[in-house]
Amino acid sequence: MNRLLSRMLKRYFTFKRARLRKRFDRVLPTNELFTDRWEKAKYLGFGKDTSVYDSATFFGNVKVGERTWIGPYTILDGTGGLTIGNNCGIGPGVYIYTHDTVSWTLSGGKHPYRYKPVTIGDNCFVGSQSIIYAGVTIGTSAMIMVNSVVSIDVPDRAIVGGSPAKIIGEVILSDDAEPVLKFYGNGK
Repeated sequence: MNRLLSRMLKRYFTFKRARLRKRFDRVLPTNELFTDRWEKAKYLGFGKDTSVYDSATFFGNVKVGERTWIGPYTILDGTGGLTIGNNCGIGPGVYIYTHDTVSWTLSGGKHPYRYKPVTIGDNCFVGSQSIIYAGVTIGTSAMIMVNSVVSIDVPDRAIVGGSPAKIIGEVILSDDAEPVLKFYGNGK
């Protein structure tokens, strides 16, 4: 019986992996073969055509628009309210926090946790391994470079990077052309 079950599972996962590789030109970890990323997004109440990796963690009040991609191993904390717009890319390993325990910890529990909402506008890219702190607002068509620690508000079409993040460029948009990323020489 165990041998039969083992062969059946192997056949199923080989088929599923080949189908995903043909469709997306990639091979995913086995745990991602158990779930449908679009179905998970729909289950969470996110917008149409949004995709969420199974390893992404959500808690609290998280709202996500349409056609947004949320990568693997992300943590999206909505305890203070988190809104992500349409057409966004949230890279692998991104952590977005809407609360912190700093005051509570440093005061020995005498002060409460701090909760502040985070808002990410439409058409934003958040690079992998970035951290966004509570209370931050990221404008439309903004870009967060990989490994950035964002504790400041980010204007529309700004490029920010670093730890702590600062404005290092701008996204130039025109009606028909592909977006242009203009980086400043020594910061703005």
